[in-house]
Amino acid sequence: MSPATGTAAEKTTAPGSVNTAVPAPAAPPAASAGSAPRETAPADVRRVPSRAARVRPAIRRLPYLLVKGAAKSVALVALLLLWETAPRLALVDRTFLPPFSEVAQAWWGLAADGQLADNARASLVRSFSGFGLAVAVALPLGLLIGWYRPVADLLGPLLEVFRNTAALALLPVFVLLLGIGETSKISIVVYACTWPILLNTISAVRTVDPTLLKLAKSMGLSAPRLFQKVVLPASVPVMFTGIRLAGAVSILVLVAAEMIGAKAGLGYLINSSQYNFAIPQMYAGIITISAVGVAFNQCLVAVERRLSSWRVPAGG
Repeated sequence: MSPATGTAAEKTTAPGSVNTAVPAPAAPPAASAGSAPRETAPADVRRVPSRAARVRPAIRRLPYLLVKGAAKSVALVALLLLWETAPRLALVDRTFLPPFSEVAQAWWGLAADGQLADNARASLVRSFSGFGLAVAVALPLGLLIGWYRPVADLLGPLLEVFRNTAALALLPVFVLLLGIGETSKISIVVYACTWPILLNTISAVRTVDPTLLKLAKSMGLSAPRLFQKVVLPASVPVMFTGIRLAGAVSILVLVAAEMIGAKAGLGYLINSSQYNFAIPQMYAGIITISAVGVAFNQCLVAVERRLSSWRVPAGG
């Protein structure tokens, strides 16, 4: 290589002169053929939060959750205290309204000997069977009536007749036609649960926001896709209002039906306890029905939140 083409590092300096050339940085050592290349972690890798970092927000929220739970249970605790003290202070006749502690003892006795479980199982099978059949029939029929105007015009007068006929008023008719067995009890539950689901489903389809429909039509969606992507999701909240009402109706109507010709069930337990003047057992059956209704409603609320997770909360 000639001196003219050599690099500054290769040139020699004269004696007494100062070399002002900046030395080039040393190149990193080349990786040998047999060694693996060194991996460097990217700078934007997120660190996984530690267990303590995940637990700390939950601990900070604990006082808020305790206060919120206490606020929700104040009314229930006050009711139980009133129930316990009113008979003991002779404000009411404890023969017809025993203290809550006696009712709790009676409930535990029924649960221990298996009577409560057997009767609750019989009622739940009838109630859930009738409720499931009502949902399977009323939901598709309500969507059809709400979406297609000719079907609504055809079935409208018939719906108006039966929607104003109470289910318990038809209970003797169901017993006469279907007997006092399981068929009549499940059928009366199906009839009672159908109307809340059907009417709320029709209302849900007909009250979809017109702006959403116009926007979807402007995007060229066909009628089936419009129904699937816009109408059906927008109808879920109102439909579940009817489903939750039907869940409560399925238990209340069944209890009344079980008081006529039944040999098992919570309604039968309440009725037989009244006839035998076992008042604590009667109230134990009533409390069990209330607990079943609350649990069933909470399950339906959880399903509704799952299916309508796209909704924006009102506060946000």
